[in-house]
Amino acid sequence: MTDRLTESELDLDALLDATASDQAGALVVFAGTVRIQHAGKQVTRLEYSAYPPLAEKALADIEARAKTEFDILDCRLRHRLGDVAIGAVSVYVVVRSVHRAEAFDAARWAIDTIKHEVAIWKREEYDDGSHVFVQGCALHAEEDSGQ
Repeated sequence: MTDRLTESELDLDALLDATASDQAGALVVFAGTVRIQHAGKQVTRLEYSAYPPLAEKALADIEARAKTEFDILDCRLRHRLGDVAIGAVSVYVVVRSVHRAEAFDAARWAIDTIKHEVAIWKREEYDDGSHVFVQGCALHAEEDSGQ
């Protein structure tokens, strides 16, 4: 796999070590976990897939944009591929900054941007024998922020 994508369990300790900074007064960690129900159905299996070179580039771009658009020291993203068990972590967003507000803002922006911009597909199987590729988010339209 790649630096940001793996079929193995995600390693939070490695992310914390990699982002450690004496300047950081704030650390925000978002962990997305696989839930057992979706759209009123019982999930029995979940599989993430992607085209790794494209997804890796998009994740790296989000990390870089977070550092330039928010006043943060670091942003690291990791996402699972393959079969992910119910209750397991499927995505981590780790942000360090001098102050908490910027860390929270950047972390929320990063996970929302992953959902909108990174081509990672989620296939769920249900206890009734059905399965579906979960509908993703629409891509963001380019917005003129006036800045």
